[in-house]
Amino acid sequence: MIVENDDVADTVVLRRPPARAEVMAEICRQLEPFQADDGRAITGATVIAKDLSIDSLAVMDMVMDLEDEYDVSIPMNVVAEIQTVDELADTIVALSARR
Repeated sequence: MIVENDDVADTVVLRRPPARAEVMAEICRQLEPFQADDGRAITGATVIAKDLSIDSLAVMDMVMDLEDEYDVSIPMNVVAEIQTVDELADTIVALSARR
């Protein structure tokens, strides 16, 4: 969008909230290295701490990467409540929509 004021034109970039499918794909991509050896795919129902070989430090690193990627800040008390990939994606989409 171009805004003109007093003969000065400036471009304003409006960011759209990310699509949920885009967020899910990114989360799954980041969790792929921690996928269990049993061949189960990572889905929305995947319980991050239980179904994957991931420790809490790696989870926090991933959350920080996702916060940077989508320009959101997930409060620590909310992070502690997130268990599944679906819950993480929903949280990111909801926070992105508030910007």
